[in-house]
Amino acid sequence: MFGFGILTGLLVLPLVGAAFILAQRGDQASVESNARYAALAATVATFVLACVAWAKFDPANPGFQMVETHAWVSDAIQFKLGVDGFSFPFVVLTAFLMPFCILASWHAITKRVREYMVAFLILETLMIGVFVALDLVLFYLFFEGGLIPMFLIIGIWGGKRRVYASYKFFLYTLLGSVLLLLALMAMYWNAGTTDIPTLLAHKFPAGMQTWLWLAFFASFAVKMPMWPVHTWLPDAHVEAPTAGSVVLAAIMLKMGGYGFIRFSIPMFPEASAYFASFVFALSVIAIVYTSLVALMQEDIKKLIAYSSVAHMGFVTMGLFTLTPQGIQGAMFQMVSHGLVSGALFLCVGVIYDRMHTREIAAYGGLVNRMPVYAVIFMVFTMANVGLPGTAGFVGEFLTLMGAFRANPWVAFIACSGVILSAAYALWLYRRVVFGELVKPELKDIADLDRREMAILVPLVLLTVWYGIRPGTILDAFAAPTEALIKNYQAALTAAKTAMLVVQ
Repeated sequence: MFGFGILTGLLVLPLVGAAFILAQRGDQASVESNARYAALAATVATFVLACVAWAKFDPANPGFQMVETHAWVSDAIQFKLGVDGFSFPFVVLTAFLMPFCILASWHAITKRVREYMVAFLILETLMIGVFVALDLVLFYLFFEGGLIPMFLIIGIWGGKRRVYASYKFFLYTLLGSVLLLLALMAMYWNAGTTDIPTLLAHKFPAGMQTWLWLAFFASFAVKMPMWPVHTWLPDAHVEAPTAGSVVLAAIMLKMGGYGFIRFSIPMFPEASAYFASFVFALSVIAIVYTSLVALMQEDIKKLIAYSSVAHMGFVTMGLFTLTPQGIQGAMFQMVSHGLVSGALFLCVGVIYDRMHTREIAAYGGLVNRMPVYAVIFMVFTMANVGLPGTAGFVGEFLTLMGAFRANPWVAFIACSGVILSAAYALWLYRRVVFGELVKPELKDIADLDRREMAILVPLVLLTVWYGIRPGTILDAFAAPTEALIKNYQAALTAAKTAMLVVQ
């Protein structure tokens, strides 16, 4: 690959597709058609390359693999890429979902199609870059760079309140990351490098860990988002086009959880132990409170958006239990939620394209006209509830096991979120799908076409497959989880020993 490795290829391929689209000339119809096909081809090629990389990946190795290092800014900052068991599943998930996002936008996006496809391809490069970056400055650039194309996607191709939603999304996430930039500079001054593997082995002073942890937390908590900095998410989801909501829920929210497991816990173990109770409190509030808020929603997208906040509460709770079950459950929950929440937003997009409304009251009795859609929507609804046999069950069950070992009361309160999720999800399904078909505008609604089936059926299969065979993903998390817990406990033991010596 011209002297570059496979991870560089994953970053470059979408950009090649974007450049090809920008170079198109001719009448508008042909340019738009070429843009759609070029974007689809670029995203499919990226996914194929990700599968090739997955075949080369060794899940038993807890360290970084396929590492590439290229000179960049002086000797301190390098263009360094690599993956491990924590990051690579999200690279594959991103590459897997992007072709479906392009297909979902095939007929829905009719204005500025070329610019829309370019924005999505650039966004794919930036999202993959977050998970493969092994330099802190490079990670920050990818992490923040993703705001720009998503800001444009919401602000240009969104709904009626798109400008408000896009600015709220941008300002919340950008302001949360200002402290991250300051922490990055402090870490460089202390360690003399921004190389992530080196920083993972560096011991930061205990007092410094507290401030660095809080700075990182400010950014990652907004990105997930955690309660109470979650209010940007429902507005962004409601106003974003369908594919924008899919990417936002399935990939961009996971960057916060990935940040915790990549930086906060391994680099600042003493601060992570100190603030674990604080994270537990915010997590259980998010699980219960946002589930109750979801019960009150009349907009389908808003309901699913609030459910995402609740499910991310399980992720943060599981991560900070610092148990094998909790960490692996949290990581699995992020992958499964990426599939299930993305699929739910695609299901909403199917009926929105036909009816141009997301109001729950506008529907009812869809099973009479859309039986295939009703079955597929049911699978994703059950997965969202956490039904055994679906991908949604495994992550929640493991995080609750880890929480019970860390703090039984936290696990007990979090269990109420499982009950509430069943309440709002089944309430939504009953009102949209079941009942009499009495609304005249629904009498001629058509079931899924071949393009929509091609989008949703693979997601159904994976949702069921990962529910039955979760080891396919859990095996990737096992080795780095074991290494993380071992290093975390060793760091805490060393800190306690140092305190005893001082005393």
